Amino acid sequence: MVWGKNKPTETGLRYEQVAQRHLEAQGLKTIQRNFRCKVGELDLIMQDGESLVFVEVRFRKNQAFGSPASTITPHKQHKIIKAAQYFLMTKKLDMPCRFDVVAIAKDNQQQLYIDWIPNAFTTDS
Repeated sequence: MVWGKNKPTETGLRYEQVAQRHLEAQGLKTIQRNFRCKVGELDLIMQDGESLVFVEVRFRKNQAFGSPASTITPHKQHKIIKAAQYFLMTKKLDMPCRFDVVAIAKDNQQQLYIDWIPNAFTTDS
């Protein structure tokens, strides 16, 4: 199979970088990108004050079939939570945490629209 210039992973990495820059401009500090483990993946791990923030980044070319944030199903939330627990355990961290979403889409003029949703879901979700 031949992939073009916009392989899904390249597109994902590009928009993760957009999200990272956006959050850094809001004062968050990057701890790690693309943490992978046996239970899942974390797009961005950042620090906001005393809290560790696990960020899921979603991109859609358009919102005809729903917003990017709407693609984060309960199953996906569960995988993110499990990966975050694994990260905390392996790093021996005990600090307040939250789960944010950065939803990125293009508007009708093909301009990027970035929606940062702090506390998008919890471990109780």
